[in-house]
Amino acid sequence: MKITAVIPARYASTRFPGKALADIGGKPMIQHVYERTCRASLVTRVIVATDDPRIADVVARIGGEVIMTSASHETGTDRLAEVALGLDSDLVVNVQGDEPLIDPAMIDQAIEPFLADPELRMGTLKTRILCLHDFLSPNVVKVVTDVNGYALYFSRSPLPFFRDKWQDLKDDSFACGKMLCYKHVGLYVYRRDYLLQFAALPPTFLEISEKLEQLRAVEHGVRIRVVETEFTSIGVDTPEDLNKAQERFRQINS
Repeated sequence: MKITAVIPARYASTRFPGKALADIGGKPMIQHVYERTCRASLVTRVIVATDDPRIADVVARIGGEVIMTSASHETGTDRLAEVALGLDSDLVVNVQGDEPLIDPAMIDQAIEPFLADPELRMGTLKTRILCLHDFLSPNVVKVVTDVNGYALYFSRSPLPFFRDKWQDLKDDSFACGKMLCYKHVGLYVYRRDYLLQFAALPPTFLEISEKLEQLRAVEHGVRIRVVETEFTSIGVDTPEDLNKAQERFRQINS
């Protein structure tokens, strides 16, 4: 099976312009993401997809593969689909370019269900929520799944709603597993053919409402396999997130 990981990366981020080149431990962030993705054992090819020559130059200098894409894409999925058009891969993995501390094992975990189920079209990851702040934060996307591990819904709102225990929500409740809920990890695996179909669909009501692309697939009845991972990462959306990533990097390498 041919499995290509594509890392969409742009310079003109609204909340944090140039974050792909932000320094973490002496390396630009995109280099960390690329090198970690290359260590995933099930991935056969890694490509950075960008519309910015500064990012392309960094990837080229470290010997990485880069494909220049249109500057008109509104989402990373659109950029991913442009690259996928020219691939003969069976699976395409979307690794976010702002996850400098992603564990390579997370990528393999998301891919593994596809090796056993030829009908599976889309997959992603979830990890336990361990504090009340994350449960309530609209910046932390929550996911609920059925008993077989397929997504029922994704939301920026607290999910599920603990009707009889709402007044008792505390950090300890999440840490001990009394309140068992999950945040979504934004790493996706697609069958190549389905990725192209997905990208061609118009945005749907729930997707627009929540600003979550994966709801487009849910609304069209596509089963999304959600694998639980024990690993965590830090998505860098703001300068404050970068500080957290830099501190975590120092801790890991001290």
